Amino acid sequence: MSDPTSGRSRSADAVRRIAATILGWFLVLAGIAALVLPGPGLLLLAAGLAVLSQQYEWAERRLEPVKVAAFKTAADGVQTWPRIVASVFGALALGALGVVWGLRPDAPQIWPLADRYWLIGGWGTGATLILSSLIALTVIGYSFRHFRGVPDPEAAAARAARED
Repeated sequence: MSDPTSGRSRSADAVRRIAATILGWFLVLAGIAALVLPGPGLLLLAAGLAVLSQQYEWAERRLEPVKVAAFKTAADGVQTWPRIVASVFGALALGALGVVWGLRPDAPQIWPLADRYWLIGGWGTGATLILSSLIALTVIGYSFRHFRGVPDPEAAAARAARED
């Protein structure tokens, strides 16, 4: 006799796999976009590959190099005080820009386009910028705590990437 719940279990597994695949690809694409836009590109790319690696061997093979690159970038960013100050300032500026974007002040008189094209997106875009700022500040704090002052930051970053 067949178990009537096994069909539901298989369909639930199929839905989970499809949802994980969609989420993984969304994170990968967002990570690629965030490599050139404000945001945590390598972190999103690594997160997407981590989700996809649960189902695909090719993603598992590519995950570690991306994680190592993300950790090395994070370790490199806290090796000098000017880099730390610039990173913190940049993250805070990004958060402030998100607040301004959300509040949508009137377009300045020098704005050459119609007012409706000024700060498109409102709080949706502003919240994304604020979230990116918070993620950046968290990564700076983590990096400072784990990689600042270590004798070989690149080796420490590679070790940290392999431990996670």
